[in-house]
Amino acid sequence: MSGDAVIVCKGVGKRYGRKWIVRDIDLEVRAGELLGLIGPGGHGKSVLLRLLAGLATPDEGEVRVRGKNLADIDPFELAELRREYGYLFQNYALFDFMSVADNVAFPLRQAGGVEEPEIARRVKERLEQLGLGEALDRFPSELSGGMKKRVGMARATIGEPAIVLYDDPSAGLDPVTSSKIFRLVRTMHHSQDDVASVVVSHDIDRMKVICDRYVMIFEGKVLFDGPEEAIEGADPMVGKFFFGSLGQSSGAS
Repeated sequence: MSGDAVIVCKGVGKRYGRKWIVRDIDLEVRAGELLGLIGPGGHGKSVLLRLLAGLATPDEGEVRVRGKNLADIDPFELAELRREYGYLFQNYALFDFMSVADNVAFPLRQAGGVEEPEIARRVKERLEQLGLGEALDRFPSELSGGMKKRVGMARATIGEPAIVLYDDPSAGLDPVTSSKIFRLVRTMHHSQDDVASVVVSHDIDRMKVICDRYVMIFEGKVLFDGPEEAIEGADPMVGKFFFGSLGQSSGAS
């Protein structure tokens, strides 16, 4: 069951040049829930995810994390708040010059306060949990796309963050590997209490297995916010996307 709101967006808008990518976004992300952020490609999902993470600044409205407006806090406080986040990037964003083990250990070393033997233990345990126990000393260039996603998931969750954001975790993967990735998202979400997880994806069929609630972004605005059972009474576009072919749209999120 979901708890208190961890992230709250009020009237959030972001534009690039004169074009508004998202606008008038009101949204809550709650502790303990796994939220699916859905919608056709190019309608603002990934931009919204970056706003939730504090990786982009809204041009209007505000994003609050645990009551703090991200636009009002100083860089040091923002850096401290970001330690509560885990973020799986769509393009992996792994360091090519680092081994798998060092990539996963990176957030722990950046945060400080954890001795190297403990870091090594945690990294090994997390990689084994994700089926990558034999890949510790390998480099990203030696891995398949699915393996890189799993390394990214290990890195995003190694610090046991309170907020985990997944940007299109199955992008570019075959159906079998995609199913495995979504099962791992569910496993990671339930591995600790009260984690707030957000998944951006076009892969509606696999999202249905894991998500508690859905927010559909259409033309940069929230068209739907609720559980699957509420879709029947929503805008027809929501049902068309969720149950029909519109969900197969490709392109930037």
